[in-house]
Amino acid sequence: MAAEQGKQLLHLVFGGELSSLDGTEFKDLDQLDVVGIYPNYATAYDAWKSKAQSSVDNAHMRYFIVHMHRLLEPDQASE
Repeated sequence: MAAEQGKQLLHLVFGGELSSLDGTEFKDLDQLDVVGIYPNYATAYDAWKSKAQSSVDNAHMRYFIVHMHRLLEPDQASE
C-alpha cells in the first residue's frame, strides 16, 4: 500500500489479553490479535480505536500501536 500523502511511516496495530492490569505481559501469545500494518499513524489510530472500543467489556484486553518506521530507521528524526 503506497502512502497517499508524505513519507510512508509504517505502524503495526495489535493486541491481546494481559496477564495483569498493571503490566504489558500477554496471557497467551498464541491468541494475539494482529490487526494490521498501516502506512501512517492516522489510519493506525483509527484501527486501534475501533479494536479498543470493541473490547471495552474486557478490562484485560489491550491494543497497541507500534511505530515500525522507528524500528526500521532508528537514526531518522521522530514524527
